Amino acid sequence: MSNDITIKKGLNINLVGEAEKTTENAIVSNFYTIRPEDFHGITPKLIAKEGTQVKAGETLFYNKDVEGMKFVSPVSGEVVEVVRGARRRIMAIKIQADKSQTAVDHGAFDVAKADAESIKAHLLASGCWVFIKQRPYDVIANPAKTPKAIFISGYASAPLAADYDYVLQGKEAEMQAAIDALGKLTEGPVHVSVGKHSNSPLAGLNGITLHKVSGPHPSGNVGTQINKIDPVNKGETVWTINPQDLVVIGELLLTGKFNPERVVAMVGSEVKSPRYFKTKIGSEVSTMVYDNGIEKDANARIISGNVLTGKHIKPDGALDYYSNTITVIPEGDDYDLFGWNKPIFNKISTSRALTFSWLNPKKKYDLNTNTNGEHRAFVVTGSYEEVFPLDIYPMQLLKACMYKDLDEMEALGMYEVAPEDFALTEFVCVSKQPHQKIIREGLDIMIKEIG
Repeated sequence: MSNDITIKKGLNINLVGEAEKTTENAIVSNFYTIRPEDFHGITPKLIAKEGTQVKAGETLFYNKDVEGMKFVSPVSGEVVEVVRGARRRIMAIKIQADKSQTAVDHGAFDVAKADAESIKAHLLASGCWVFIKQRPYDVIANPAKTPKAIFISGYASAPLAADYDYVLQGKEAEMQAAIDALGKLTEGPVHVSVGKHSNSPLAGLNGITLHKVSGPHPSGNVGTQINKIDPVNKGETVWTINPQDLVVIGELLLTGKFNPERVVAMVGSEVKSPRYFKTKIGSEVSTMVYDNGIEKDANARIISGNVLTGKHIKPDGALDYYSNTITVIPEGDDYDLFGWNKPIFNKISTSRALTFSWLNPKKKYDLNTNTNGEHRAFVVTGSYEEVFPLDIYPMQLLKACMYKDLDEMEALGMYEVAPEDFALTEFVCVSKQPHQKIIREGLDIMIKEIG
């Protein structure tokens, strides 16, 4: 039995370049890069210095504030470079992979006989704890707290996002082992959401509360689902986990090995043959990008993640720790003369003024990175509310973050939001304000002042 969630507010951004349901092994990467900036809010303390030999699953650094929280190497090899920034801040750790891989063996873990504390200790020591995030604040979960519930969204509604129904096929045993462990870490339910008409392997798992979701993006965002199922109030905590990370946790519990494998969707209009690649966290994106016929001098933007929330990376960059999509679209560095004063047929918009995307909602667009406007003061148009399904006032919350009013931020629902929840409002913003950056900075202020 499932509980249906129907989202009416939102916007589907249909783009050219969806991945075909075929999977290939990516060219084996020679180098893997782990960036502490992927783990927002942690202070890294380095263990593996340059020249250190590490095994897959061996600690590279730990969190200064929670010393038991380990961050481990995705492969065995040699740490060849530790990139530092201002004040010797660790920016990246680069590992040259061995030809023959070895891994730390933690041993199979019997979840049925374990209690919550032993499961936490095992996940922390093995490096798998970093896959568990929390609301409020959208940071790695605090192991000292007990969540009222755990949420897993198996429905991806973002533009060109990897299809979880496809990438999770055959991983039922690993996911079930992870669910069994997570179920002991909360007094509440483990909420799992899938598409209403999907055939998700998640739907057949035991020990979950199943929800079937329908509607436009951001219906697949876990924040949307939390808001509709069990909103986060002051003093409460919920945890969230991505479905592919469930597989990594489950494999660790069953085999004792940390195997951060990713099935990555290579998508976008600049990709010659969009499809799926099997690789590992931190691998060089060039092993997948240039294998798709993309010219090295192409004027294209490579994004680790989807077009709304992903990070811009260089062709010699690495796959983000939490991403399972690489999107390549044209760079929008051209100028459309008098573009504001003529009918527009090749762009998507929520407004019907001079744009005609509303006439054909299923049309696929070849969009670039051009913002089609410049930064200016907020203009009240009501467009945010059309694409924002949470029971929150988006404009008011954004402004409260900008003038740092903690009481107002609390009252307006700041505890349950994450930057990705404001990706669509940023997309439709006529003022070109950086909504996700504003929310992230607001959350950071709350962490510092409230904790």
